[in-house]
Amino acid sequence: MREILHIQGGQCGNQIGSKFWEVVCAEHGIDQTGHYQGDSDLQLERVNVYYNEASCGRCNHESIYFA
Repeated sequence: MREILHIQGGQCGNQIGSKFWEVVCAEHGIDQTGHYQGDSDLQLERVNVYYNEASCGRCNHESIYFA
């Protein structure tokens, strides 16, 4: 299993990072609450690279934000 720790800093980094997570969520069918809303098994195939599944079924990503 691979994991990615995403670190972003400053206004520009946080704006780019926000768009990055928006695109990744859309690609994997993850809604804003962290729940899977997609319609393809392909979306879930490598979802564990970017997300960890919590016990409540939500997908959480690992990020560090600083200004």
